[in-house]
Amino acid sequence: MPDLITQLDAGRLLAFTLVLTRVSGVVMTAPMFGSTDVPMRVRVILAAAISVLIMPSQWNAAVADPGTNLQYAVYIGSELVIGLTLGLGIVVLFSGIQLAGQVIGQIGGLMLADLFDPSTGESSPLVSHLLFLTSLAVFLLIGGHRMVLSALLDTFAAIPIGSGAVPAGIGQTFVVLAAQSFSLAVRAAAPLVAALLLTTLVMGLISRTLPQLNILMVGFGVNTMVAFGTLALVIGAAVWVFQRQVEPSLELICQSLKVPTPSQ
Repeated sequence: MPDLITQLDAGRLLAFTLVLTRVSGVVMTAPMFGSTDVPMRVRVILAAAISVLIMPSQWNAAVADPGTNLQYAVYIGSELVIGLTLGLGIVVLFSGIQLAGQVIGQIGGLMLADLFDPSTGESSPLVSHLLFLTSLAVFLLIGGHRMVLSALLDTFAAIPIGSGAVPAGIGQTFVVLAAQSFSLAVRAAAPLVAALLLTTLVMGLISRTLPQLNILMVGFGVNTMVAFGTLALVIGAAVWVFQRQVEPSLELICQSLKVPTPSQ
């Protein structure tokens, strides 16, 4: 009898470690959970808490005994890949809006006002950080975090724990996500970039008309005013473009994991 209890406890402990690994892949990478602004201790507690809530649904899951450490490593690796696919897919989506901010900062002459981003370990323009935080707020408001957690729960039905299976086509999925992210950056930055290019053209015509005017000093201030003014007008449109891209991106990620697309 004690041996049976020990075997049952070992099986459930194995199942819990696999559930925790899959959940940790999402919590440690998804922007709303895995940002470095959130202390590591909080992320660890969050991953453990979500795993405890999911564990009752996997209480009777039939997980084959790995037998060897190598097979156990294969189990852990496959679970981690599933979690990372979901988390990093959201990261790629947010990188598009950050790229739009970098383009705006570069063309608008705002690169001198950089902010150190602990999530990437690099300096990024304040405009990029502003667009990222605004998009993150919109993502939470439309229930993006619930959609991600819903997709995570569905992966346990589509890909049982301990199966050691890694969905095929993940690489192609990230290629498509990168293309969509780049398209998002172009569409979000296009209005402001067009306004700045038009301003540069006008200032060039003025410099030809009035050669005695110090166009370098005047143009820098004009570009900055146009950049901030246009940004105030189009930031809503940029975030709207981001919002419309959230559902297609999540749908693509869910298709790669063979789970139904979560609703808002």
